[in-house]
Amino acid sequence: MKEAERLYWQILASHPNHSDSLHLLGVIAQQMGRGNLAIKLITDAIAHNGSIGTYYSNLGVALSAKGRLDEAVACYRRALELTPDFPNVHYNLGNDLQKQGLLDEAAACYRRALDLQPHFSDAHNSLGVALQQQGLLDEAVTCYRRALDLTPNLADAHKNLAIALLAQGDMAKGWEEYEWRWKTSQMIDGQRGFSQPQWRGEPAQGRTLLIHAEQGFGDSLQFCRYASLAADLGFRVILEAPKLLIRLLRSLRGVDILLSSGEELPPFDLHCPMLSMPLALGTTITTIPRAAQYLYAAEPQVASWRTRLAAIATNGCRVGLAWAGSSILGADRNRRRSLAPDRMVSLFEVPGVQFFSLQKSGPTVPDCFPVRDFMTEMDDFADTAALIANLDLVISVDTAMAHLGAALGKPVWLLNRFDPCWRWLTVRRDSPWYPTLRLYRQPQPGDWDSVLAEVASDLRNLTRPDDKARGSGGHKSDFGR
Repeated sequence: MKEAERLYWQILASHPNHSDSLHLLGVIAQQMGRGNLAIKLITDAIAHNGSIGTYYSNLGVALSAKGRLDEAVACYRRALELTPDFPNVHYNLGNDLQKQGLLDEAAACYRRALDLQPHFSDAHNSLGVALQQQGLLDEAVTCYRRALDLTPNLADAHKNLAIALLAQGDMAKGWEEYEWRWKTSQMIDGQRGFSQPQWRGEPAQGRTLLIHAEQGFGDSLQFCRYASLAADLGFRVILEAPKLLIRLLRSLRGVDILLSSGEELPPFDLHCPMLSMPLALGTTITTIPRAAQYLYAAEPQVASWRTRLAAIATNGCRVGLAWAGSSILGADRNRRRSLAPDRMVSLFEVPGVQFFSLQKSGPTVPDCFPVRDFMTEMDDFADTAALIANLDLVISVDTAMAHLGAALGKPVWLLNRFDPCWRWLTVRRDSPWYPTLRLYRQPQPGDWDSVLAEVASDLRNLTRPDDKARGSGGHKSDFGR
């Protein structure tokens, strides 16, 4: 590549307008991670010769990598005007349309790419993702399986198949496929290189098992429960988790040693990533460990918040709100699961409710809305747990606050996007993972207004004047399922 780059620059030294050299230098720059330079070079190539579809296609790739999706889409469309039967361009256009939520158009692009190149396994896989986001799980599974027929080691297709199977409730096959996540580009660098073998369900025999967290805080809060099951089998359990969870996880039953991620590990015999524990234990829908509560806030902190809230909040139902997730797991997914706080105005109009922010970062609620915010005082999840322990209800989008509230045994109303995370399955209003959690799903992609209208109605029913006053156990009405 270095030699080719040198030759192209030599050509430009004597022929500054040589469009092919400018274009190919741009492609090399993009491959080397120099996106801004790639955009400039390919744009210069187009300025000298705007009739070549490949130039626009590769400019689209560079723009897309910078998150400039509208410009990338325009480049792909221009490339297809010049070269209509170019399957890779149809595929790339579909990917960027999908990121923008234009699923029908994205699916059409993938289908056109497959018309031109039927054995295009990545296009089968991406078509499956678009169909899954449209709620067409069976069709998505067919696409993933076709991709794997063509390319058996396509890790993304295995992972996507796993997610679809889990969403359908087929956990036996889903957990097995989900092990492919470690071979995807998103997670391959996170795989731990332990010399000790991964536990896959063998007898404990007095051995020591390291369970280590992966992915987001919500995943750790949901799957840390498996440490208790490992202890019940006879393992001596070491649990490694993010630092912000450590104080809270001290309340988890069965953990012998609790370590923050990055700390030196003591000796152990076996290890298991946290989201591989269900595979090792053969978890199915009917065997999910489903305790009503398995994490506990520290009583001194709970008592302190009880006193503070009694002084500032008198009568009424206390409700915690979380409206946005973190983009660390992907900007596209976070866009679909989050909402602007000013869209919750229908909730704020419900009488007899005192709202408390559970939003640590992201967009803030305008000052004109009645939401008390103590989150700047929260140093970790143990602090937030003590506040939640004094609330009657948590209303949250699909983020860690929903898992925290449910793990603490609090009623949680989860505002769910149209294409929900696999863990919430498809048609259920309850959750096999959390007995106190109720799901409110968008009827159409992006339709938060319908969700919030239903939540506001249910919240209003909880605060009717004829309801009993709130006590230590909450309202008489059904917060959960």
